[in-house]
Amino acid sequence: MKKITDCIASIQLFKGMTAENHEKLAMIVVDQEFNRGKLIFSEGDEGRGFYVVISGKVKIFKLSLDGKEQILHILGPGEPFAEVAVFTGSSFPANAMTLEKSRIFFFPKESFADLIAQYPSLAMNMLATLSFRLKQFTHMIEALSLKEVPGRLAEYILLTSRQNGESHEIQLPMSKTLLASLLGTIPETLSRIFGKMVKQGLIQSEGAMITILDMDGLEALAEGEMRL
Repeated sequence: MKKITDCIASIQLFKGMTAENHEKLAMIVVDQEFNRGKLIFSEGDEGRGFYVVISGKVKIFKLSLDGKEQILHILGPGEPFAEVAVFTGSSFPANAMTLEKSRIFFFPKESFADLIAQYPSLAMNMLATLSFRLKQFTHMIEALSLKEVPGRLAEYILLTSRQNGESHEIQLPMSKTLLASLLGTIPETLSRIFGKMVKQGLIQSEGAMITILDMDGLEALAEGEMRL
């Protein structure tokens, strides 16, 4: 298993810090392992600190009163979550659950706040991460409220392509059932839309592998300039 200090050094949040800084972070971290489908925390739990995914995947989600799930984020290695607790001391605003066996670092709020006082760059790094997360939320809210499901899916495919260097071949980082929840629809509807995209020559789809055939067409669909 990878050493704690080596893991910390590879996390973007802690880039630019010295080996000595990494050692100090290693002294406060709680190294945890969770099996697939384990709840890390529930909405309303006390925000005692924040987490970083070291291996595996975690979903952040909310549940409606009737039990409907809305996924907010799917997080992988190197990505932090529940950072707001460090700054506000509030309760967790959503639920977190592992999607596969995961190794997760927990950083207690009080101990981490002491380190921030010594190393202000930590706070700047966290604010940058939070700003990026806020931008993602803004796009999600816009997509869910203003776009139809085909536009949401097209936007997601384009975003994944950009995150992979404008690649025309991408692999979906989650199952289509989870993707349906993320996009605010149901798996059956999502499957029909994938089928229509293939039929219209926008993409090829083989399981989790998506090949973009018509980038301009996808962009037009995402912007509502064309319909399936």
